[in-house]
Amino acid sequence: MRFTEINFFGVYVAPISLMMVATWLILIGLRWIAARFDLLRHVWHPALFTLAVYMIVLSSIVLVIAH
Repeated sequence: MRFTEINFFGVYVAPISLMMVATWLILIGLRWIAARFDLLRHVWHPALFTLAVYMIVLSSIVLVIAH
């Protein structure tokens, strides 16, 4: 698949920006689950762990869409 600009209410945006927003929304849900079960207390650096999970989810979305 070719990644071309997407017409979003008359504004052309890069597809990666929409994927980043979708990833951010998924990450909010994952952080809520982690906070609910107090899972972030088990990691050494919660902010770094969150960044790593963000990158994993974003790369997964890109790979699924590109396939």
